[in-house]
Amino acid sequence: MGAWYTIGLLAGIGVAVGIAAAAVIPRAIVTILAGAVVGAIAGILIGDWSDAVSGAIGGAAGGFGAEPVFAGALRRGGTRSGLAVFAVGGAVAAAAVAFIPVAGYLEAVVLPALALRLRSRAPERYAGLRTLAKD
Repeated sequence: MGAWYTIGLLAGIGVAVGIAAAAVIPRAIVTILAGAVVGAIAGILIGDWSDAVSGAIGGAAGGFGAEPVFAGALRRGGTRSGLAVFAVGGAVAAAAVAFIPVAGYLEAVVLPALALRLRSRAPERYAGLRTLAKD
């Protein structure tokens, strides 16, 4: 197919790795870094430096995109083992979709866009009645 297919494939596989990393450690910076590093390693194993860069970008995008979902699920009472089952299923599905031409590129763009939308819809934290309780 060509280099463009392999680059998109590695971007999609990087997204899958980022999704799995977000389930293991739902902290934004750790998830982004872990997804980028593992995505780059996958790119080096499969191809050359351009594949490593696309894998790193896809891993960072997947980690950034999946982190608010998994952090919110844990905050609302979800268990880590149940979350891991869904994360592995989502990561496998994302990796499978990446084999469709151009879909890996779309995954790397759409997932962070959805995360930004999710973050903007999160309610703000207010001090509430604690501000009225002065000693």
